[in-house]
Amino acid sequence: MTEIHNSPVKVTLNNNNGKFQLCVNDKPFYIKGAGLEFGDISSIAKYKGNSFRTWRTENGQRSGKEILDEAFENGLMVTMGIEVARERHGFDYTDEIAVKEQFERIKKEVIELKDHPALLIWAIGNELNLHYTNPKVWDAVNEISKMIHEVDPNHLTTTTLAGISQKDIDLIKEKSSDIDILSFQLYGVLPTLPKLIKKYNWDGAYMVTEWGATGHWEVTKTEWGAPIEENSTVRAANFLKRYRQGIEVDTTQCIGSYVFLWGQKQERTPTWYGMFLEDGKITESVDVMHFVWNGTWPKDKSPKIQSLTINNKFAHQNVILNFGEECSASFKIHNLEMDNLTYSWEILPESIAKEEGGDYEERPDEVNIIVISNHKGELKFKAPAKKGNYRLYGYVNNGQSKAATANIPFKVVNNKKINQTKLKDLFLGRIKLDKN
Repeated sequence: MTEIHNSPVKVTLNNNNGKFQLCVNDKPFYIKGAGLEFGDISSIAKYKGNSFRTWRTENGQRSGKEILDEAFENGLMVTMGIEVARERHGFDYTDEIAVKEQFERIKKEVIELKDHPALLIWAIGNELNLHYTNPKVWDAVNEISKMIHEVDPNHLTTTTLAGISQKDIDLIKEKSSDIDILSFQLYGVLPTLPKLIKKYNWDGAYMVTEWGATGHWEVTKTEWGAPIEENSTVRAANFLKRYRQGIEVDTTQCIGSYVFLWGQKQERTPTWYGMFLEDGKITESVDVMHFVWNGTWPKDKSPKIQSLTINNKFAHQNVILNFGEECSASFKIHNLEMDNLTYSWEILPESIAKEEGGDYEERPDEVNIIVISNHKGELKFKAPAKKGNYRLYGYVNNGQSKAATANIPFKVVNNKKINQTKLKDLFLGRIKLDKN
């Protein structure tokens, strides 16, 4: 293991007539990064990324120093998140004692890590503007930023916003002018960011610290309110389009970005935002980042999805099944010439989580599938025996490390049907109606 010395790098932000450039020890550093909480740090370096961001200094599994040590081992720089309380979770920024206690806790965290050579930027809080009403939060952010600059003259500060608005930018300018860089987090609407930066008169440097899949709040829903998730191939195509239109296009103020999420998490579904599956398999979005960071595609590509249907219906056609009904699902792949493709399936209840802003969600418990037949992406199964809202997930693996996934929401009802013969017999009095 490489010996790590406490010798911090010097991070600066150069402004040449409104064109910004981040530098590390006087060398230009454009951020090619990913958001990473518990994922594989070394794999970012493998794909030629140069940085990752966290959301807090202590994630409950590894300390901030351990994370920074591993980043250093892999030649990566870290935008280190600092946990700052949110009004939507009940914190009161008019409570001076609580604000002071938070400030002192953060100061200790900063002093502990400030001299690590893998440290790049301090991110003060995450989406503190989400569902807030008290602008005093920006006073607190400014005081934290000033403290950081006093105890750590080698690193820059930022804070991250959910979306972008004139109100928030005006308040940041007024109350948090000490921060060096402003960070934005957008998903489906990312391509609008460069224009909105101009429209709302942000003339400083900025980063995009979360971007990626279309948000669950941005997609079409079924008639019972289930958001329809894009499959991994559609998602990857949107990654590339959004990067080109929302990040790469601004060579003046944007100093780089962190794609979300270099790992896996449960948020509405276990596949929505993670670029990896729960078993560690790599999806097509990672292939896109290989292209973005290297200019070339990986030789071993992920499978590409064509469609997923249940009883020949797509998700937007509102798949409704009778409980216990025999059904058929078809998972079609574009590159069938790939060798050793294997398919797997699972059914999960629809998530009832109402959390926002990436808050922790419990993964729904898997529902046992009664399989009638399963062959090369064609599944015959029985609908669950209990009424409710569910999703069928399909996975295809290439026999190595790459995979693709899609899911389709469906509703199970108790809708007993009387066929035409039985209806005639009833009319003629040959049989009696079964009241059960």
